[in-house]
Amino acid sequence: MKFKHIIPHSLCVLSLLLCLPVVLFAQTPTQAKYQEARTFFEKKDYKNAVAIYEDLYTKTPENNEFYQDYLISLLELKEYKKAEKLAKTQLQRFGNNPVYLIALGNVYKTEKKDKEAVEQYTAALSYINGDDILTQQIASTFANNNDDEWTIKTYERAVQITQSPALYSAPLARLYNKTGETEKAINIIIESNQNMPQMRGDESIESTLLEIIGKDAEKQKKAQKAIIKLVNARPENYLYTYLLTWIFSVQNNWNQALIQVQALEKRNTDKGRLLIDFATNAAQKQEYEVAAKAYNTVVNYGTTHPRYRMAKEGLLQMQLMKIQHSILTPKEEIENLSRQYAAFALEFPDVFGNPIINDYALLEAQFAGNTNKAIELLEKSIALKIGNKDFIATSKLQLGDYYIIVGKVWDAALMYAQVDKAFREDALGEEARFRNAKLSYYQNDFEQAQGQLSVLKASTSELIANDALFLSVLITENIPTDSNMVPLQRFAYADLLLFQNKDAEAEKLLDSIATAFPKNPLADDILLLRSKISTKHKDFLKSIDYLKQILERHGKDVLADDALFSIAEITNKYLQKPEEAKKYYEQLIIDYPGSSFINDARKALKVIPAIN
Repeated sequence: MKFKHIIPHSLCVLSLLLCLPVVLFAQTPTQAKYQEARTFFEKKDYKNAVAIYEDLYTKTPENNEFYQDYLISLLELKEYKKAEKLAKTQLQRFGNNPVYLIALGNVYKTEKKDKEAVEQYTAALSYINGDDILTQQIASTFANNNDDEWTIKTYERAVQITQSPALYSAPLARLYNKTGETEKAINIIIESNQNMPQMRGDESIESTLLEIIGKDAEKQKKAQKAIIKLVNARPENYLYTYLLTWIFSVQNNWNQALIQVQALEKRNTDKGRLLIDFATNAAQKQEYEVAAKAYNTVVNYGTTHPRYRMAKEGLLQMQLMKIQHSILTPKEEIENLSRQYAAFALEFPDVFGNPIINDYALLEAQFAGNTNKAIELLEKSIALKIGNKDFIATSKLQLGDYYIIVGKVWDAALMYAQVDKAFREDALGEEARFRNAKLSYYQNDFEQAQGQLSVLKASTSELIANDALFLSVLITENIPTDSNMVPLQRFAYADLLLFQNKDAEAEKLLDSIATAFPKNPLADDILLLRSKISTKHKDFLKSIDYLKQILERHGKDVLADDALFSIAEITNKYLQKPEEAKKYYEQLIIDYPGSSFINDARKALKVIPAIN
């Protein structure tokens, strides 16, 4: 019965489908003729194209669809009188459109009637009134004709009308550079933003300049000269100071940059600001030696100088950053920095209400091997209650982590719970809940962990959501059907041991999983954890080897994109081989388009060309 009911319905659908191509692809005679003319035009058979276009235009002169091809065909055949008549007719029909003035100008230009062409182009520019859409339409019309001179004049006229040079500085700079006026290109990019110091640090100016100067040493010198001229004229402009350090970084000439900043400092009434700005930028580029010189110059101004404390804080943070990015740091260097932090805390007791105390605790726990000292610092900071609410919460989260390291898991849970309660609708609260979920995972309470993670996967924070998803998948993928939880329990404990800096014990436990349970589904997770241990010990080649094993053996599993992104990051940041890293970032984007690391990979790719 059902079968009989379906047959007529199916036949109706089939009939509709059979009719559909006719509806979709039916053409009017005019469209068919236009398609024929277009085919001749694309083959550069202008004689046959013109014959059809002429007929179409005579029958439907109001139809503008084929006008441009018709005009080009006439010019290619050197039928200038017909072309001129056509352009004038079209201009008369659409007299308020400057595009047709340009078209008539092109006819005159092709005929070598330069004076008449200029008249039409000039008339077209007279329509510019500050409307950006109209400006871009006129500019693109000239650009499509490969007429750089009049494209430039279009933008220059728009700048004159709007009095907003920054609006068209980028396309003008590219055109100036294209036509050989490199110095003019550099100047317009910089000078057009001279009243916009808030753009300091914005990559748009640097990226446009970099596009112009590239690796050309002569162009780099011209840019340097232009920037120094502006800095000398307006040393108070933060943008120029930033660009000065940027151009020297492009040239990898930081010592020369410091000399320039020191010279500016002598004329600047706000002593210390330029040097601290410079030092901060140098530190971010891992130019630690020159950053230290700049910070110390301000420190040597004396304890009564208003920027003395800022310089000392910057110096401490820079040295910690250096240790974090170094492959091997001598024990004496870590101990020396620890003494500097201690001296700073004595000099400025209110440091216990300042985020620098978090850096001090991090140094002690992660690098000096003195977790108890870190705990003491944070407990004192929290007890004094001299910091703001967010600072105290951040300190509690950090303290909770260090409690886990020394085995005080209940104390850690209490810290996380306090932050969770105080910041229920805040990112700090979500961070606390994630750390509590991870603590449940460490303690083998996988059901409790999954309950907390299921909520966090919808977090407004992309980082927390991704971390929650990663841990949730780890648990879900490795809960066995035979109820043998031992492999996952051992793995979670190995993860905890790694967190507690008991790396050798973690390695042994991972070995035991592979030996006792050779067919367990944790193989790729174990490789990833071994990679993390190797990275922690600065054995980057070994770490990459583990990650490549994931790609080779588990290339279609959930950790493949993690492995590829980690290879790219290690190659870029630690091995400092950006060009090689670039290949891995690009491979990630192509092979794993749904990866949560796509945005980070794209950001890294934007920076890599600027490094070289």
